[in-house]
Order: sequence, then C-alpha cells, then structure tokens
Amino acid sequence: MASKFSSVIDHYPEYRVDIGIEVHVQLTTQTKIFCTCANGFATAPNSSICQVCTGQPGVLPRLNGKVVEYGVMAALATNSQINKRSRFDRKHYFYPDLPKNFQITQNDLPICKEGHITIRLEDGSKKNIRLIRIHMEEDAGKNIHAPGGESFVDLNRAGTPLLEMVSYPDIESSYEAKEYLQTLRRIVQYLGICTGNMEEGAFRADTNISVRKKTSTQLGTKVELKNINSFKFISDAIEHEIERQIELLESGQRVVQETRLWDTKDRQTIAMRSKEGLADYRYFHEPDLPVVQIDDEWISRIKSSLPELPGDKCDRLLTQYGLTLEQAEILVEDQQLATYFEKAHALSPSKQTINLIVRDLLSLLKEEKTELASCMIKPEHIAQLVKLLDTDRINNRAAQEIFKHMAKKGAMPEQLVKELGLEQVGTSDELERIIHDLVAGHPEQAAQYRAGQQKLFGFFVGQAMQKTQGRGNPKIIQELLKKYLA
Repeated sequence: MASKFSSVIDHYPEYRVDIGIEVHVQLTTQTKIFCTCANGFATAPNSSICQVCTGQPGVLPRLNGKVVEYGVMAALATNSQINKRSRFDRKHYFYPDLPKNFQITQNDLPICKEGHITIRLEDGSKKNIRLIRIHMEEDAGKNIHAPGGESFVDLNRAGTPLLEMVSYPDIESSYEAKEYLQTLRRIVQYLGICTGNMEEGAFRADTNISVRKKTSTQLGTKVELKNINSFKFISDAIEHEIERQIELLESGQRVVQETRLWDTKDRQTIAMRSKEGLADYRYFHEPDLPVVQIDDEWISRIKSSLPELPGDKCDRLLTQYGLTLEQAEILVEDQQLATYFEKAHALSPSKQTINLIVRDLLSLLKEEKTELASCMIKPEHIAQLVKLLDTDRINNRAAQEIFKHMAKKGAMPEQLVKELGLEQVGTSDELERIIHDLVAGHPEQAAQYRAGQQKLFGFFVGQAMQKTQGRGNPKIIQELLKKYLA
C-alpha cells in the first residue's frame, strides 16, 4: 500500500473540509440535444450550428431521445433513483456564448436523484460519495479571447448534450476529490456515453470547497473552483484553497462566497466573480418541451445492456485472479488493457502474465509512445512467453530479449527462441559440469566464501551466467553453487 497522502489539512487538526463537486459530462450522441446539428469537435468555428442552437427567434427545440437513454444509463451506474417523470426549465443568464440568454436545463424535476459513487480510500477501504442529482442540459458556446483585447464567440459547442452530476459535500480531502473524479470518469467511459477527455472539455468539474471547525455543525462558506482541466491541477487547487480559507479564518477575516480560478504558474487561486444564487437565474418551466416520461420497460432494457462497471471489475479481478489492488486498478483504468490481460491469462493461467503486462508491456507502450491497439505484441505472444518461462525453457534475461524482438517483428516467442538461440541451459548434468569447473578454477574466491565472505556468492552466479551466455537456469545454478561451495 502506498504511503499516506499528505494534505495541508493535516496541519490544522481542529478544522475539517467539506467538498462537493458538480461534474459536466459531455455526451457522445451523434447530434446535439435539441437539434440535428452534428455533435462533436468541428474543425472550423461556427460550422456546426443552426437556427435552434444559435437561439434564432421563433424556433422550437426537439429533445434527442438518446440523451434520455444516456441519462438512464448514468442513473443505473450511480445507484440513483430514476424519476419516471422529469421536465426541463429555463436558467437565465447573459453571456456572449449563450445567444438565447437562457440555458435549457432541469431544475426541480431532474432525470434522477439520490445516488452514490463508491471510491476506494488510501487504506483500501471503501467510501460512498452521495449524489444529490443528475440532470440533462445543453452546453453553451465558447468565448475565445485573443491577444490585443479582441474576443470571439464559437457556437459549435452550443446545444451539446450534457449530464450534470452534483454530489453532496461528502468529500473530505483533495485525495478523495481526485479519487471521486477518476472513478466517475471511468464509469462514463465504460458506459460509452462520454470520452472523458478533460483537455477538450468533455469532462469538466466545478469544485465547491468550505472549511469549518470540527466542533461546528454548520457548513462553512463555500468557494467554487472552476475551469480546471486536469486531476492534478484540481488536487493542487483544492490544497491551496483549503489553506487560504483556514488562514483567513485564523486571522479573524471571513471567507467570501465566490468563483475562483487556478493560476498554474503562480500556483494560487484567483478571484473570478461573485457566485450567483438560485434567485439570480430566474428559473421557470420550459414551455416548448413536454414532460419526459420514462417507463419500466425502457429502464429494464437499458439495464440489461449495461457493461461491467469499473468497481465491479476491480473486485472481480482481485478475487478471480489474485491480483494486488495496484495491479487491478491499473487494468481497470484501461478497458482495453483489462480485456488484453484476461485473454492472455485464459491462454496461460500464470502469475507471470500480469507481471509481463504491467511491467514490460506498459513500459514498452510508454517508451514507444504508442497505443495498445497498434502494438505488435498480442495476448497470444504474452501467453506463449509465459509458458516458456514457467517450463524453464528460458530465463528472465532471455524473456527480456525476446520481448524486444516481439515488439519489432511481431514474431511468436517459440520462433524467436530458436532464431536467437536463447533456450535455457537447464539440464543438471550440463550445468553441474560447468559449476564444478567454475569452482575448481577459482580456489581463492571459494576459500574466501567458505571463510564467511558471503557476497562472493554473487560473483560465482555472475560467472556461471557468463559461462552459459546468460542461458543458464538461475535456480539450478544457485543450488549447484551451494552444493560445491559448501
């Protein structure tokens, strides 16, 4: 288990932190939420727009049914209660990237409510982070600020379908916040409803942080951190904000409710604007969209199509294959890698399989800067290499050599063993002759070893491997050396 995560809150034992997170999940539907414009990242600005998503007078929205289906999937995957009757509302605010001057969202009757997501803590235990709600809404466009003071508006993103997932303030540290976000991103990626790409804005998190004395039963004043596009920066920003708020309270000042940004250069949060309240948005029901009705049959059909979720997969990998938690989490992080492992293990059930994948394969992919799908080494290669190791036909040193050649040629290990002459010198008779001659040829070192210089055992092992050109069976070599040196 990794060492305990160090947090600034550890230095203020009389305080506690309350964190709630609003996550905007950009859905991967083919079209936008209320029109037929293509949904995705268009190359040219304002090239994927129409009268509806640009808010032209007199147009009417029409709900994309796939968005509702994705909302039900998210509800089922987060243990949420599905509202079989939900509706849309108008949320009013004025920004240049919102041409209607209101956003169509869900306020009092969202698609689902009261769910939870299970995260794993540092000690391996689990904790449920409760969800207040998940609701459907449209995204706004994008403001682009150029050097020289000019600003531009790209409305390609306007009308992109979103699910907003709002948690209770159950998160108590930046570590838990990061775990929560990573867990949630894995869930939506496994469902196939979101790419999870933070740099492109497909998975965005607004973090609400407040601090209070542990003796207080009332939450402190919350500050929202917005527009942070990586888990590391979110974690760093939370740590800084915790310290900033505690220092304000310790000096007798008060925390102001506001929205702040993270300055990656100076590593500090900076004020963006005062935080709006619900009254500022002047919500009212969207008159141009009917109530959304979801029946039991539709829910049941969607539920039967759900994939194995990351938390369930992690638990299964731990019990079925006897993996360590670290190994299981590495596999769960990448669905393709988990499938790759299970295929290789099915062909060659061995503990060597996970080691070759986590240690050697991932190192190769990182070094070559390539994806698993384009790698020359397939599960069949790993399985055959494992069998060669487990049957002592090759040793670990030879396996490393074979691995390099597999990556370049895509040849099977059996073929490479013959081509490269890497089959292990493994018969006891052959190795015994080599060890006998080796010990006899180094009487001085043998005497020193017998006199108590145990480090010389490594010298003899090295000499033996050199004599066998690296193809000697290390286990047999060590057993024979102990016999003759004794």
